[in-house]
Amino acid sequence: MSAESHDVLVIGSGAAGLRLALELADRARVAVLAKRSLTEGSTYYAQGGISAVLAEDDSFESHIQDTINAGAGLCHPEVVRHVVENGPAAIRWLMNHGVNFTREGPDPDAPLHLTREGGHSHRRVVHAADATGRVLETSLLECARAHPNIDLFERHIAIDLVTEAKLGLAGDRCLGAYVLDRDAGHVKVFAARCVVLATGGASKVYLYTSNPDTASGDGIAMAWRAGCRVANMEFNQFHPTCLYHPQAKSFLVTEAVRGEGGVLRLPDGERFMDRFDPRGELAPRDIVARAIDHEMKRLGAECVYLDISHKPADFIMSHFPTVYERCLAFGFDMTREPIPVVPAAHYTCGGVMTDLHGRTDLPGLYAIGETAHTGLHGANRMASNSLLECLVFGQAAAADIGARLDDIPEPPALPPWDESRVTDSDEEVVVSHNWDELRHFMWDYVGIVRTSKRLQRALRRVDMLQNEIHEYYSNFRVTNDLIELRNLVLVGELIIRSAQARRESRGLHYTLDYPRPDDSHPPQDTVLVPPRPRAIQSLAWADNR
Repeated sequence: MSAESHDVLVIGSGAAGLRLALELADRARVAVLAKRSLTEGSTYYAQGGISAVLAEDDSFESHIQDTINAGAGLCHPEVVRHVVENGPAAIRWLMNHGVNFTREGPDPDAPLHLTREGGHSHRRVVHAADATGRVLETSLLECARAHPNIDLFERHIAIDLVTEAKLGLAGDRCLGAYVLDRDAGHVKVFAARCVVLATGGASKVYLYTSNPDTASGDGIAMAWRAGCRVANMEFNQFHPTCLYHPQAKSFLVTEAVRGEGGVLRLPDGERFMDRFDPRGELAPRDIVARAIDHEMKRLGAECVYLDISHKPADFIMSHFPTVYERCLAFGFDMTREPIPVVPAAHYTCGGVMTDLHGRTDLPGLYAIGETAHTGLHGANRMASNSLLECLVFGQAAAADIGARLDDIPEPPALPPWDESRVTDSDEEVVVSHNWDELRHFMWDYVGIVRTSKRLQRALRRVDMLQNEIHEYYSNFRVTNDLIELRNLVLVGELIIRSAQARRESRGLHYTLDYPRPDDSHPPQDTVLVPPRPRAIQSLAWADNR
């Protein structure tokens, strides 16, 4: 088994991981892992943009208040302020690293074009047409590829973290990770003085999602098994408008379409959002998604429609070229007609608990981006705050690591991955069947609208799957699908248990049994505490659940 050693191991190659890697690379050797291609993550597919206070008529206080309002009482004010006040600097950093944002005119010195999305009281979303994530990801990857201190590893999926506790040593420090090289088909050990989880969210736990296939909750699951607390896993954001077409694979239609005047209509053409919220189509995502879900169930409709055809065709094609071309490929001309849309799982608001520096409960382990629960989003993420969080916490974690790195000893020699007790599987159908079953019952029982009975049913099902997968994991060599399924089932359990613990409806968590917020006491985060990890007996099959 081959071994790698770096100062910092970054698991994930999106906006958060790349910002951290680039910040540290001048003084540390950094490894960045991507379990598929380097671009295949949620950052690349982000259309809308990045929120930051850049307009003269805007203010930090306004952005802070909008974020807190969207978060339904659970945002941590000091975190919100920290992120918002660092927003303009993050935009400048991106521009200095080659990200070309859309401007008000062809002049390269023209003001940045700012759009408005749901929950925002001002235009403050900077963007690169409707492909902000793609431009950001490709620009930062170009910088990373050019840096001699950054090693990029494609098609390498982390299996589990290695900690002092798991090795039976005194202490809890994270020492590295076991990683499957998908092309070579064998497991490597990556040792590092600091490990950073930047693996994104867990929306693949649901049947319908706007996320790429990589969103399987890997960082959250690995951190939990290593002994880290998680928080607010019940708050799963469903994007209101994904293109409805059997071949579209839940293509996301950016919220900026509604920000620029798009309206939602029923199949008969009637607008309906004003019946649910005075802000209409610009209400926060949880309200819009629930309204669409309600109308679809009330009418037995397969979808609703998003209509911006009243705007000039040139305006639509210049502002939303990606959406326009993709819709046209499926036979919909958004300059002439409404397009069919449905909600889909989009963003994991909860995650691994961290402080303002991205530090987790384990020394040497950081979590940034969608993997983390920082306290920014509360019970509902406001549009375009997510990439901002990635950038701000990527910098914050890098600064903290940089200040500590010289005092952190090199990790000891880590034991190799032991495959002496396992064989190749001859029943891959078990993995695919369990994967499908999990995503179906999570969508049906733990989706946009929940009940206590549905959650109980889901927990029974997830417990059965956990046992099956543990037995399978114990006997067969690991594969990419098995690793992702193992993580998704664990994350599914954490979502269900968190939802059961919240006996109220708040933000993205809506239950028919407790349809209103419980205002009898100040709202609190839902915090789950893992059992202490056991020392590893056999690295090929230890589960440490």
